[in-house]
Amino acid sequence: MARAVVAGAAAIVLVGAFCLAGSVVSQDLKSPGAPRSEALAAFERVASVLESPRCMNCHPRGDRPSQGDDRHVHLMNVQRGPSNQGLPAMTCTTCHQQHNSDRAGVPGAPHWRLAPKSMGWTGLTRGELCHTVLDRTKNGRRNAAALAKHMTTDPLVLWAWNPGLGRTPPPVSTDELKRALKTWVKGGTPCPQ
Repeated sequence: MARAVVAGAAAIVLVGAFCLAGSVVSQDLKSPGAPRSEALAAFERVASVLESPRCMNCHPRGDRPSQGDDRHVHLMNVQRGPSNQGLPAMTCTTCHQQHNSDRAGVPGAPHWRLAPKSMGWTGLTRGELCHTVLDRTKNGRRNAAALAKHMTTDPLVLWAWNPGLGRTPPPVSTDELKRALKTWVKGGTPCPQ
């Protein structure tokens, strides 16, 4: 009888251990994302790029872009215009060509233009920036994966890391931005307060 009790207890322990192991495995399958704190830290790296002069100069909330590392108002009274490409007599591509012109001091990249006003970031807190970037009514109808793709493959965005003579690139590399975006998206794209 004692052997039967011991065997029964051992079976219960084995079944319990098997169930516990199964529960741990299923927990891992249920939560493949990065922890919230890791995702928030990743967004801080993303935000450091978005807040750099290379991005902010062309993401104004008003009708005047800025220029230079000091983000001064664009010279020559440059205006947004009806299609975010400047005024009819002075479009962005009048000066900004497909590539940098270091001799003339004019930056350039494919499809040079201002971001739409809905994508303006000037003066936003990091929390507001995060919500604006994620708002599909403001970001070109992009979901999180499409945002990450845009930020890591668009030639105009990538220009920021090759901005030409006298301009500082964003504070993190494109590879680090890719890793940060992946972590942020995997973590559910949380926004700071």
